[in-house]
Amino acid sequence: MTAEVGQKAPQFTLVNTDLKAVSLSDFAGKNVVLAFYPAAFTGVCQKELCTFRDALNDFTSAKTAVVGVSVDSPFANKEFAAKNGLSFPLLSDITRDVIKQYDVVFNDLAGVKGFTVAKRSVFVIDRQGTIRYKWVAPEPKVEPNYAEVTAAVKKLA
Repeated sequence: MTAEVGQKAPQFTLVNTDLKAVSLSDFAGKNVVLAFYPAAFTGVCQKELCTFRDALNDFTSAKTAVVGVSVDSPFANKEFAAKNGLSFPLLSDITRDVIKQYDVVFNDLAGVKGFTVAKRSVFVIDRQGTIRYKWVAPEPKVEPNYAEVTAAVKKLA
């Protein structure tokens, strides 16, 4: 299964840092920046999510929610959010079903056999639930082009 520009975004329900179920459909009527990240407490992930945090006002004014997804536990994500002042939801895909739905599976992170995580990737989903922008990192150390993500959101305003 893949999630491509122009297609409906695959629906999902995952738990947040307070162990509450959050569904993509909860954001109906808003645009969504869906940011998959490999692992909490790693340098590039921290930089990426803090960049989204710092741009939150721009996204909010464009009626856009930011949602982070990783395979980390809700407990690790909660600590990661607290340490970095992240006020947007971080969701835990512990079953790895959602990274499979979006075709952003990265196997053997850091050469650790069996350590399957999310590829660093960003999807911009419009109010109707259609994917309007997709970027997938060629490898985990590469950050998204933040200006491109912001431009994709502004196009939807």
